[in-house]
Amino acid sequence: MNRRQRVYDAILADHLRRHRQMAFVTGPRQVGKTTTCRHLATAYLNWDNPDDREVVLAGPAATAARIGLDRLSAKPSTALFDELHKFARWKTFLKGFYDTYADSSRILVTGSSRMDFYRRGGHSLLGRYFPYRMHPFSVAEALHQDLPPARILRRPAPISETDFQALWKHGGYPEPFLKRDSRFTRRWTNLRGQQLLREDIRDLTRIHELGQIQALAELLAARSGEQIIYSTLARAVQVSSETLRHWIDTLAGLHLGFLLRPWFKSVSRSLRKEPKWFLRDWSGVDDEGKRAETFLACHLLKAVEGWTDLGLGQFHLGYLRDVAKNEVDFLVVRDGKPWLLVEAKKSDDQLSPALGHFQRQLGAPHAFQVVLDADYVDADCFAQTSRSHRPLVVPARTFLSQLL
Repeated sequence: MNRRQRVYDAILADHLRRHRQMAFVTGPRQVGKTTTCRHLATAYLNWDNPDDREVVLAGPAATAARIGLDRLSAKPSTALFDELHKFARWKTFLKGFYDTYADSSRILVTGSSRMDFYRRGGHSLLGRYFPYRMHPFSVAEALHQDLPPARILRRPAPISETDFQALWKHGGYPEPFLKRDSRFTRRWTNLRGQQLLREDIRDLTRIHELGQIQALAELLAARSGEQIIYSTLARAVQVSSETLRHWIDTLAGLHLGFLLRPWFKSVSRSLRKEPKWFLRDWSGVDDEGKRAETFLACHLLKAVEGWTDLGLGQFHLGYLRDVAKNEVDFLVVRDGKPWLLVEAKKSDDQLSPALGHFQRQLGAPHAFQVVLDADYVDADCFAQTSRSHRPLVVPARTFLSQLL
């Protein structure tokens, strides 16, 4: 299987050209962090390799010698530290290495979960790194692997039917997306889930009730796109609500899924508490309606996190619901102001009245009902709503091609 170019190749290459700060590349297991970063690095050290671990433990000077920083070079070497967060003193090591060698090297650091999840102490790295959150392939990334434009939104472009169906059926993780074999996808998905629930939780957390947390993961898989009622799930798993909250936060930290919280500013009689849960891998959602919503959620999360990481603005993803049960699946907030409302549908093109209701309340410039089964339309949906300021039914193939 040939490697397919990623948009993160361009993002990280641009970082290495423009910044001396380290790049912290995080994201789910098997999303392509190591593959992408090794393509850009001139030296690679993997904490899970005993020989590399011995070099790191010997300190920054020994590591610099291993990388070749004591030899003349036409341009700075790029060092990749893989899975370094498993080292208890990783922050101290990186601070010492960066402070000594930042002018003669560039540094990439990867980890399967958020670097701040472990909180194992050490010196602050504030100002010494920029974070980049890597996501699976999306509709836009299947079409474009260059940096997004300054205007953020891309021009619409048609995705091939084979690529779109591969995303829908196999998900966006590189191996199953590119291999496109149902038997492989099922085996890959099962193995990845076992590694996360057994190895990651056992090795990287203090949680010992592996059977119960696996039961929780199975319940959450069937509830992707639903609001989380902590008391109900706690009774089902037979733990306290406080323990259940901690476990769900842990599963989100390990990238099994993510939580979206309701936006309540400027929304009359809004609900403020119940978050919604989404799996990171939409291919694992059996119900097609829930899969459509999860598909959109993952695409939107990738866009808001990517645009924020690139310094294009401060973006936040949430949802809308009030006590009268008016609800919109997603709200994108841009620099503190509601910017984009999205309602996800598998095939229904009857415009949801909640879109107009909340758009009028919030003054958001864009509101779309995004339909998965609709054919591509060669028109800029954002340009149309900028003029009309009214909700619009749009094909997912068009809308998603304009994101990241």
